[in-house]
Amino acid sequence: MELNDFIEKFAEQFDDTAMESLNADTKFRELDEWTSLIALMVIGMIDEEFGVALEAKDMRQATTIGELFELVKSKL
Repeated sequence: MELNDFIEKFAEQFDDTAMESLNADTKFRELDEWTSLIALMVIGMIDEEFGVALEAKDMRQATTIGELFELVKSKL
């Protein structure tokens, strides 16, 4: 699993946020489009694409996309 692949899959959950505006240091909760529905979609994407089942408490541990990536990697 590569960070760029993870960011690409993460970006696909948004309608108006361009992938080019996202990087490992992006604080995803600060994105204009971030909602609880997007959070659920990201959790679903992580489960489907990477086979890792995250819970809401897991998501709260991460602040940036890079931290979320590392969390997912640690559960592989």
